[in-house]
Amino acid sequence: MEEQLNSRYVELNMGPQHPSTHGVLRLKLLLDGETVKNVEPIIGYLHRNAEKICELDYYCDSLIYFDRMDYVAAMNMEVGYLEAAEKLLAIEPPERVKWIRVIMAELNRLASHLVWAGAFGLDLGMITPFFYFFEEREKILNLFTEICGSRQETNYMSIGGVYQDFNDKIIFKIKQFLKQFPKKMEEAYSLFIKNDIFISRTKGIGILEPEVALSYGVTGPMLRASGVPYDVRKDAPYLVYDKLNFDIPISRGKDVLARCIVRFEEMRQSVKILNQALDKIPDGPYFNPKAKKSLMIRLRGEGDVYARTESPKGEFGVHLVGDGTVKPYRLHVRSPAFKNLSILPFLARDVLIADMVAISGSIDLVFGEVDR
Repeated sequence: MEEQLNSRYVELNMGPQHPSTHGVLRLKLLLDGETVKNVEPIIGYLHRNAEKICELDYYCDSLIYFDRMDYVAAMNMEVGYLEAAEKLLAIEPPERVKWIRVIMAELNRLASHLVWAGAFGLDLGMITPFFYFFEEREKILNLFTEICGSRQETNYMSIGGVYQDFNDKIIFKIKQFLKQFPKKMEEAYSLFIKNDIFISRTKGIGILEPEVALSYGVTGPMLRASGVPYDVRKDAPYLVYDKLNFDIPISRGKDVLARCIVRFEEMRQSVKILNQALDKIPDGPYFNPKAKKSLMIRLRGEGDVYARTESPKGEFGVHLVGDGTVKPYRLHVRSPAFKNLSILPFLARDVLIADMVAISGSIDLVFGEVDR
């Protein structure tokens, strides 16, 4: 390798402070001119030991650490943890709570994909879509602020319920947002899909064959963009997803463009889910009396459970082990972004540096979740 570096190849560090790495990711590139011959992702710059910290806290207190994993999709992280914690603690949330959680998770899915779309546009030199997408995301964050008092790290859900119920005003405001959002999204989408430069930089770039994706454990939009119709909401329904009518967006393009198209179609499907959920949400309590806030620290869990949910990045799994005390004995997270990142050396081999930026941007990385 040393002889190669001296004679032909150049090693270049990209990141960890780089606008196109979508977080603190360092990429060691081995270049032959402008062609990438090898790439080594180096992670760990944002490691906060969240899984071990959760083992030192009460079950109810662990939720705040999940907010800070995929920090642009905190509601989805909370759902993932609670699916495991409530199974271990044998606490069933009321029906109304399940519908509220679906609504909040799908709103956050929209917000997460909007962050990705805005940042991805910037990666490819497009600043106008960024303002479109972040304006719409801001409307969602304003809804979160009104519902739970926080914009991003929300800490809204709790074991057995949510901290604050929906009211008619909230439901009305969400419906008003959903009326205007599709038109705004399609306007911004056209800036991508009708742009010849964007198409030339994404079509046929970063081909991911389905069998390779499956062997690497890739999930979410990246897997569905390779033609595999796997979505936890359909394959292993949780909350009330089995009572909702929606499609799994897939593409057989297998490239960067396909991953972009799938994420936009996912936003359309989220709007469809939200409209149904708002119409069907039942009356009832917003917490399980067994898990009242004043009693939560006394909850004891014993056993071994694994729960999986569909986060904006893919399959988010939580493995929880209880030993009969008020704190988890073991907690481990399956990070979809971490699994998806593992495919980067395969996708970026023998591409130009500019193509590698497009490929890494299409993965949708958030390092609070990758590093944990």
